[in-house]
Amino acid sequence: MERLRIELGTRSYPIFIGAGLLDDATLLGAAIVARDVLVVSNEVVAPLYLARLEQGLAGKRVASVILPDGEQHKTLATVEQVLDALVERRLNRDACVVALGGGVVGDMAGFAAACYQRGVDYVQVPTTLLAQVDSSVGGKTGVNHPGGKNLIGAFHQPRAVVSDIGTLGTLPPRELRAGLAEVIKIGLVADASLFAWIEGNLDALLGLDTAALTHAIRRSCEIKAAIVAEDEHEHGRRALLNLGHTFGHAIETAAGYGAWLHGEAVGAGMLMAADLSARLGWLGSGDVDRVRSLLQRAGLPVAAPRIGAARGLELMGMDKKVLAGRIRLVLLRRLGEGVVAGDYPAEALQATLVGHFGVAA
Repeated sequence: MERLRIELGTRSYPIFIGAGLLDDATLLGAAIVARDVLVVSNEVVAPLYLARLEQGLAGKRVASVILPDGEQHKTLATVEQVLDALVERRLNRDACVVALGGGVVGDMAGFAAACYQRGVDYVQVPTTLLAQVDSSVGGKTGVNHPGGKNLIGAFHQPRAVVSDIGTLGTLPPRELRAGLAEVIKIGLVADASLFAWIEGNLDALLGLDTAALTHAIRRSCEIKAAIVAEDEHEHGRRALLNLGHTFGHAIETAAGYGAWLHGEAVGAGMLMAADLSARLGWLGSGDVDRVRSLLQRAGLPVAAPRIGAARGLELMGMDKKVLAGRIRLVLLRRLGEGVVAGDYPAEALQATLVGHFGVAA
């Protein structure tokens, strides 16, 4: 088992990475110390892993709430189901919410925990690659709004993250590939050697090789942990972790939540960011080709939907990185070095939008 730590003073917490962690009652008992526990899962994950988790929590008072599956259900109305369950069971501030599932479950369970009685403990037990390398770490919680993705939420750090790599064995191939987009993202913005390692080990990752997955998850979490420790509330460097997300969120919103998986939209968005970076003279054509090739080899879409440049720009304007009406984008000075830029020429962005989104929907 690998163990990392997010250093945030009194809000510091461990990340556990390994196979079979759901069956480790000692580990689960140390991570989830509350007597009263509400497990939040969904209709796909719960039949696979809820009983195992409950067995590991023997001796505690455990209840569960099972949510519908899919990004389209990441709403305030669904979070209300979690809050209703907490109230109905008369749980107090010493209770713990446990998120058992992917990023959608984790975001909603964490948001409910942040809101209930102004904040109770929660623990992330991510079961998808995307959640294990990204969304379970860092304390971002929230839901979508018809006007934009993740517009409603809070920063609320978990008490612990327990990533059982064994759960990836039941992950549909499309979900696995979507998770790889977030690993590629980390390499592009912060570690050129990781990007090159993914190029050389992609087949092993797609084949669920335990050693390869452990390395990818650990390295991704190491980098994210360092960035979050430096900038917990995303006032500076943490925004780099949003490479591809401003373009990608526009894709998800325009297509309808759930039509594109989050990682798929981020993948297409990263290629758009690389395209704009090349237009600014920061990347060479060979660099853009490397990004496109790796995304294609990973089975991720590289062609954005033709929603129209104007509609894309409108949706990007709802991004949380917009300041004083200026869309700040995460771009690439070089492979392995991201930068948050707001002073790019408008015509360069327009050319990228037209090239990928088209002139009109």
